Amino acid sequence: MSDFLETFGQQVAATSVWEWLAVALAIAYILLAIKENIWCWVAAFFSTAIYTVLFFDVNLFMESLLNVYYLLMAVYGFYLWRFTGRKGNDKPISRWSIKTHLWWIVGLSVIVAVSGYLLDKYTTQDFAYIDSFTTWFAVFTTYLLAQKVLENWLYWVVIDFVSVFLYWEKGLLITAILFAGYTVMAIIGWLEWKKHYEQQTTA
Repeated sequence: MSDFLETFGQQVAATSVWEWLAVALAIAYILLAIKENIWCWVAAFFSTAIYTVLFFDVNLFMESLLNVYYLLMAVYGFYLWRFTGRKGNDKPISRWSIKTHLWWIVGLSVIVAVSGYLLDKYTTQDFAYIDSFTTWFAVFTTYLLAQKVLENWLYWVVIDFVSVFLYWEKGLLITAILFAGYTVMAIIGWLEWKKHYEQQTTA
């Protein structure tokens, strides 16, 4: 236990100001998203801009590329939530069928296998298959969040849980802890959005 605390203290001390800022913005993003607040996309934009550079520096190329996509999705999500409905946050929550989800899961799994193999064989990418999994499924799930599909939170629970291991192994301790918190917040997000969905369908 003492070794863990010593290592924890060392890594916290070594955490850059940029990573702390990215963490703070990322927490703001998820909390605002749970509340269906449009400003979540602004927090997401600046957080992912920082993470794009951080992940590239530790050879997580797919994660870095993913954050470039997040930048674009932050703009898309803001636009979608702002101009859908009568006011900024009025886009309704929707659901997809189990069949639709299964088709997407199968298709994405094939993409993960192929990209993981290519990265493992031809690049210096670390944890190629795990990184590919979190990347491709996060791409898909971010789109679901922008579209306010309820089940996006269930995908995030799995993605965030796996990401904890990935970031811990790469020495991004604060980010690993952040994603552990993300896992919990994704569960809360599911419960909150499910409640709102049931309210809007009975209204």
